[in-house]
Amino acid sequence: MSTANSKRFAPAFNQTTLVILAGALILSAAMGIRQTFGLFIGPFSFDRGLPVTLIAFAIALHNLVWGLAQPFAGAAADRYGSAPVVAFGATTFAAGLGLAAVAPSGAMLIVGMGLLVGIGVSCTTFGVVLPAVGRIASPENRSMAMGLVSAGGSAGQVLMVPLVQGVRLSSGIATSLFVLAFLMLLIAPLGMVLDRRARVGTPLQEAPVAPLRKVLGQAARHRGYLLLTLGFFTCGFQLAFIATHLPEYLSLCHMPVGLGATALALIGLFNMAGSWACGWLGGRYRQHHVLGWLYLIRSLTIGAFFLLPKTPASVVIFAAVMGLTWLGTVPLTSGLVAKVFGTRHLGSLFGLCFLSHQIGSFLGAWLGGLVFDLTGSYSLLWEATVVAGLVAAMLHFPIDDTTVSTPALRAEPAAA
Repeated sequence: MSTANSKRFAPAFNQTTLVILAGALILSAAMGIRQTFGLFIGPFSFDRGLPVTLIAFAIALHNLVWGLAQPFAGAAADRYGSAPVVAFGATTFAAGLGLAAVAPSGAMLIVGMGLLVGIGVSCTTFGVVLPAVGRIASPENRSMAMGLVSAGGSAGQVLMVPLVQGVRLSSGIATSLFVLAFLMLLIAPLGMVLDRRARVGTPLQEAPVAPLRKVLGQAARHRGYLLLTLGFFTCGFQLAFIATHLPEYLSLCHMPVGLGATALALIGLFNMAGSWACGWLGGRYRQHHVLGWLYLIRSLTIGAFFLLPKTPASVVIFAAVMGLTWLGTVPLTSGLVAKVFGTRHLGSLFGLCFLSHQIGSFLGAWLGGLVFDLTGSYSLLWEATVVAGLVAAMLHFPIDDTTVSTPALRAEPAAA
């Protein structure tokens, strides 16, 4: 009997494992590459004579385009599957990097690194990958599975930052961007793995399926979903500012050359443990409470780093703590949306929530450059990230995480 049961559930385990591995690889490439953009601010400015504000705007724009495109990418993956969406996104991402590599002007850089990369990222990251994982994982293991994918995705940041730094120093900006474009093309076929479904041992599909417009209307009236969406704005604002401007900020503080790249790599390294831990905590405690504490810890860490003297040791400690709280918000937020509304339209609902995150990302990256050009300092933005994080923490604790009833069950009359 035990042998029969093990055979029955083995395919489901294998299918889930394959989806987790494929999702982690896709996220590793896409997220790892975009986390290197801060390393190009100085070189683009010095080598090509572009203003810091313009470079920061191009990087910020990809965050905004990502957010605007994410609901559509998520809805397309919900309807047509992940394979065509990931393939299109990886190709578009690579095209944007290639265009940025040869961009002779700021306008071309904005189109490449801003518009095309933003569309590509929306099709190859959380809004497409995590819903695929959420559908194949059992409800009790869903948060953990999403955390594992997010943790695996952080490996890209650990690997990409030193890779880009080394190639850029030895061969220049263009070569390093072409290398990244080639890596994006390699992950294009992995979307087919995300569409795999276990034949046995997995939970039944949620039924009946509510129309998307009804679910969106229900979410728009749900106080918890609105608070979650507002809080997610802060996550994007904090992370985009730090990822984009930390290397330049450290150089202004007369820190050793290369410490900025090391800090970004350390953030990615510790994020692997942090994302897994947040997924684990989300499976055992109420996810919105974990989110509240995460925002609180992150904001206190940012405030302490800004106020205390800067040393290589303090930078390393800051990077480690930030890494532990970096992307743990994503499996918790997507898991909370799945808990409240189910997984059928998870790509669309998380995509709308993620739009708020990316508006914050746009402002964090762009305002960092703008404020620096106007004042010669990043101080105002460091202070803003602390205040925004404290507000986000307070927004998450009162969220109601009760599963809502399906609109179709209430709206559709019984058959005659």
